[in-house]
Amino acid sequence: TVVAKTFRNKDEALAWRDEADKTAPKPGVPAPDFELFDISGKNTVRLSDFRGKKPVALVFGSFT
Repeated sequence: TVVAKTFRNKDEALAWRDEADKTAPKPGVPAPDFELFDISGKNTVRLSDFRGKKPVALVFGSFT
């Protein structure tokens, strides 16, 4: 498992990504639909609910 990797340029990073994860989305391809719980943990939200309506930001990890 790679914990950290440094790239000299975008092309090098994309080449590594393409080799490391064959299922990774390619640039310009819409993200696959997925479903997550909202911040309350009670309601589900699908990416497709926002497609074409507003930008979506995913936050991973602690932000406190």
